[in-house]
Amino acid sequence: MLTIPRADNPAASREANVRGVNAKLRVTAITLALIVIAGLVLLLVRPARDPAQVRPLPLLIGAWMAFIAAAWLLRKVPLRSAVALILLGGIAVQLAAVSAPPQNSNDLYRYIWDGRVQAAGVDPYAYVPTARQLTGLREEFLFHPGAEYCVSQAYVASDPAAELAAGCTAINRPTVPTIYPPVAEAYFLGVHYLPGGSDSSTPIQATTALVAVLVTALLLFGLRRLGRDVRTAALWSWCPMVALEAGNSAHVDVVAAGLAAAAILVLATARTTRRTILGGILLGLAIATKLTPVLTVPALLRRRWFTVAAAASSAFIAVYVPHLLAVGSKVIGFLPGYLQQEDYTSGTRYGIIGLVVTGPLASAMAVLILAAVALAVLQFGDPDRPWQGAVVMTAAALAVTTPRFQWYALLLVMLVAFDGRLEWLAFAAGGYYAAEPNMGRYTPPGRLVDAIAYGVPMLVVAGGWLARRELARRAIVPAESVPAESVPAETRPVAVGAGVTADRSAGADFTVTAGREDAINALPTRVPLREREPREARV
Repeated sequence: MLTIPRADNPAASREANVRGVNAKLRVTAITLALIVIAGLVLLLVRPARDPAQVRPLPLLIGAWMAFIAAAWLLRKVPLRSAVALILLGGIAVQLAAVSAPPQNSNDLYRYIWDGRVQAAGVDPYAYVPTARQLTGLREEFLFHPGAEYCVSQAYVASDPAAELAAGCTAINRPTVPTIYPPVAEAYFLGVHYLPGGSDSSTPIQATTALVAVLVTALLLFGLRRLGRDVRTAALWSWCPMVALEAGNSAHVDVVAAGLAAAAILVLATARTTRRTILGGILLGLAIATKLTPVLTVPALLRRRWFTVAAAASSAFIAVYVPHLLAVGSKVIGFLPGYLQQEDYTSGTRYGIIGLVVTGPLASAMAVLILAAVALAVLQFGDPDRPWQGAVVMTAAALAVTTPRFQWYALLLVMLVAFDGRLEWLAFAAGGYYAAEPNMGRYTPPGRLVDAIAYGVPMLVVAGGWLARRELARRAIVPAESVPAESVPAETRPVAVGAGVTADRSAGADFTVTAGREDAINALPTRVPLREREPREARV
């Protein structure tokens, strides 16, 4: 049997070589960008190693710019290489963050204390850290004379009913109860039992960094299952916020974001009541870890709303019941005090709304705005893509409340990894400006800092929306101008799912808006004629 070989195609071979070289260059550039991100994260968590003593804000800007560049370059990297880069890059930036004690937040010391209290058989909502009843649990790591927060003998004598004991501690707000919900408290207890979990910050930092990496793996799996571009998982894995707030500050918001991601994945693909109940339970547990995932509820109620609401409420209530039976109303913790301390109850905390009105009227306006956004998401959200409505709801909450704690945007970063529209991450970056606005003589007046921090992201998102709308309009025009009879015989329309998937896997933009998808799928796609297959001549 003789086989007539197929003739080589020099043009195709050259094109394949060029693509291979471009992919290698992109991988090299991404690797360099990830090294820059890890290096800047290292300087941020170890400021003593910065010979120039640069302020944190310029370092943060540099890390975010390197992150955006790496994410942009990743679009056209082959899928297998992209997955490896996403995982390895995420691990690298987390290792850099874990390498030093917490720099931007000391909340983790409360986490460690709550775990220690629970391990001793005491409900974490029962007493404040400096309570006289808990003096036997004090140890040198959290309580020592050089610690930042001190309760003096005079303060103890001024309020004998509080039953406090004098001393200095690393725990912030040592005279108020914990604010963290029960699932978070269970997480703290679990970390306590790790080696060194009660006398070092490293175990909880490493555990939270591991959770962040696991969320990356969940995103890779979930995006593939949803038929979306898995490369957008890099928007979580490489994000400087995730590195700093997980690996260094160990914020429990990372755990809440992971549970919320699992709930979104289950509910977006749920076609049975059983899976809907599972998704609702995960949602309830996420809210019982940190309250911020409640912002995803309007988007997740678009399908089988009663089942989702019932399952989520049941899970939320179930984890509170043991504490409610043990300590009664104390289970509410420091939440009311926190809202008062941050000036939300007085209505003077809203950075953008405060430019127009303050006081109770500002609080009323904030509630009305958020209620309107929630109703819009509930009415018009896509049940197959709940992350889109959740992104809008979460960003609206950040713009209205203008928090100075940047880690509140971790939920938004996870949602953007599902959604893929990079411009929404401007709210996460703006949170750092709200927390670290000091730029010497270039620092704006204090009353404008929050408005700038969250007002500029609103403009960025509006610009992204206009750009995508223009791209969709330009894609529609050629489709309308090509007569049906002028389409050559060798062209054929591409199916909706296949067309979009192929476009993304080839390295197109992270997202294609709904209008643009329709426009692209309406366009005829030229399919090159197949080269002749080898023919067999039997002799």
